[in-house]
Amino acid sequence: MARVLVMSPSGEVYDHDSVRWYQHSNVQRSINHYHNIGDAFVFDSSLKLMNYEKQAELPIMNPNMDHIDRLREEYDYVILRGSNYVHQHMDWTDAIAVLKRLGLPVIAFGIGAQAPVEGQLELSEQTKTVLKVIADSTASVGVRGAYSAQVMSDIGIKNVRIIGCPTAFRRNDPEMRINLPRLDEVKNIGITIRREVSPTYAQDIERYLTFHRDLVKEMAGRFDATLMAQGEVEEKKLVFGTDDQKEEAIAALKANKWASDWYLDETVEKLYRERIFYSDVVADYESLVRTKELVLGYRLHGNLMALANGVPSIYFTYDSRTVEFAETYHIPSFDVFSGGKFRLEDYWDQSLFDKYNQAWYRTYGEMYRFLTENGVDHKMMETEKQMPDSVRRVA
Repeated sequence: MARVLVMSPSGEVYDHDSVRWYQHSNVQRSINHYHNIGDAFVFDSSLKLMNYEKQAELPIMNPNMDHIDRLREEYDYVILRGSNYVHQHMDWTDAIAVLKRLGLPVIAFGIGAQAPVEGQLELSEQTKTVLKVIADSTASVGVRGAYSAQVMSDIGIKNVRIIGCPTAFRRNDPEMRINLPRLDEVKNIGITIRREVSPTYAQDIERYLTFHRDLVKEMAGRFDATLMAQGEVEEKKLVFGTDDQKEEAIAALKANKWASDWYLDETVEKLYRERIFYSDVVADYESLVRTKELVLGYRLHGNLMALANGVPSIYFTYDSRTVEFAETYHIPSFDVFSGGKFRLEDYWDQSLFDKYNQAWYRTYGEMYRFLTENGVDHKMMETEKQMPDSVRRVA
């Protein structure tokens, strides 16, 4: 089996192919640090799709080149965890020197570009060089969707394959389908929350947060709802903190003008105190979504974890990243900035999810071909060229 180096791992590995945040046993050590556990979903899912005998992190900060030489002899290839790497603020530290010295194939496992609200996406020469080094090392580069593929093409990288994200395929079951229950049978739901957002990528913060607030209140008033956070400090403190830290978290939210003016009213504060969920362990999220009949909200990977387990999900798009992801998989989605009103009944339509089922099946095949053509020892199954009736079904 393969020996794999991991670039930007985002968590510690246990039980061979499971991921949790570093120093998981002592949450107080990271309780004041923001980290998006969604990145760990991608890492965990990537490992679950591969066969390998060992894995280790590839150091790209202040590397010892003698150590890099030893790694070349001890490992077969590098995987770059899929993430939002192609943007104007990305810092690759010493990645260029390391990758050139290492000389191993770098498997880009679903990387994505993100467009700013205003102006064109401007990439640094460092980012362009890193991407070209990666592209030259393999048969293809795996990207999130059509926009990311176009950005890569614009800088001269043509050998791309649109593969979405490994999280979608973590169950590695090409027969996975979303089949809607009756809406009146839905009782337990998850709402993926993202309070913090950058005006660089979201065009109207007031609309973003007020819509977010109203969505949380409406869904929590209608269903037995769990609010699923993914790493903001205040939300973590409300789950893992001492009593004093929990009160500090609420005070910090009230002192934040965006949160206090547009998000944290009395109802949301009560929900935050009573219904919020966070974990540093990927498996905990998977266990949670399996108890839900619906997961919807703002978190790209939180929603995708539900879909990967056969649970319906609806995306609320607010930047180029979430739009591209919904387009890749044809996920039912609502544009937060459309000015319209969201009605769950409008999305509870099996024909919409049949489009998702078809796109998911096609993209599963693309992920299989991506891993195969790049020589990755993997567990994915080759899909038939003809879609089975269960996928091709017309509602």
